[in-house]
Amino acid sequence: MTEVLIVGGAVMGASVAFWLTRMDPGLRVTVIEPDPSYATSSTALSAAAIRSQFTTPVNVAISRFGVEFIRDFAAWTAPAGGVPDLGFRENGYLFLTATEAGARQLDTLAAMQRSLGAATQVLDRAGLAARWPWMALDDVVAGSFGPRDEGFFDNMGLLAGLRNASRAAGAVWLRDRVTALEREGGRVAAVLLEQGGRRAADVVVNCAGPRAGALMRTMGLDLPVEPRKRTIFVVDAPGARHPDAPLVVDPSGLWFRPEHGQWLAAAVPACDGPCAPDDFDPDHALWEDHVWPALYNRAEGFGAARAVRGWAGHYAFNTLDQNAILGRHPLVPNLYHANGFSGHGLQQAPAVGRGIAEQIVHGDWVTLDLSPLGVQRVLDGRPFAEAAIV
Repeated sequence: MTEVLIVGGAVMGASVAFWLTRMDPGLRVTVIEPDPSYATSSTALSAAAIRSQFTTPVNVAISRFGVEFIRDFAAWTAPAGGVPDLGFRENGYLFLTATEAGARQLDTLAAMQRSLGAATQVLDRAGLAARWPWMALDDVVAGSFGPRDEGFFDNMGLLAGLRNASRAAGAVWLRDRVTALEREGGRVAAVLLEQGGRRAADVVVNCAGPRAGALMRTMGLDLPVEPRKRTIFVVDAPGARHPDAPLVVDPSGLWFRPEHGQWLAAAVPACDGPCAPDDFDPDHALWEDHVWPALYNRAEGFGAARAVRGWAGHYAFNTLDQNAILGRHPLVPNLYHANGFSGHGLQQAPAVGRGIAEQIVHGDWVTLDLSPLGVQRVLDGRPFAEAAIV
């Protein structure tokens, strides 16, 4: 019986396990996860949203399946999943631009997104003001908005349902930490565990999130993935109560969205680079230096806003092109990757997990062609860039 070891049991590892057990019940699937509380996982610390507004067609297609899966989650995972609903709030995403060139780009991208089933609309300043009169738009030329199939959902519900369903179908979840991959010639022979010693495998799937690059270095291979810290603030703004607001992506680099009577808000730090794997201290200075001024300038009611708390999570940041690195490794054909999502892994987990399982079971991508995101481009140093990284 083929032994598949999945390194990492957050949402990506859970999705791969779910699809493998669904496609081939004869596989022996083990998911190795060091922390079943997921206290510092990217899944648990994400902003938990999905959108079709990407700049590459393959990412749009991935999200198109993702939203279908999220909407019908209970049908996909029930009864074993145990999560009846992911609470999808279809508020949409709104990308703003301050330039005419940016507006033309939004038009071009919206046409591509609509050709793949999205509902993206591009509004000029007057159209934006009519729909969201509480926003200050003097410096804005246009914005693209997803009126359906975009919004926020239960991140831990997605993980729990996938995990529960895979367990019910026979996957084993092992609490341990993979410290290294052992390579013999052109294959991975085993994983080395912090508590459990050496464990042989026929197939290994790297779902190690921000630690994926460090894991690959243990077997002498490079992967351009590193942890990048992102601080999210919970904002109380009594003068800004707009529960139906979209997730707004501002030209300043700010994003913000409503959350249970308050707001979530974040921005990329000015000095963005790799962080220590155990650094989860929020960057509180970012609130005063960037986030609050940008909120104040963009929307009414944030003059008295205050950050009531904040948390820091890690992006598994792909330094080559900020796009996922997926599938079979050309130099190590029993090693598969689901890495480098650069902040959009949660929403891509349903389609990516299915794709990795298809490669393992059927030998190639079947439902969606994910080859533009394959490992070969990394080996060639050939970027396939995703520009819409939030």
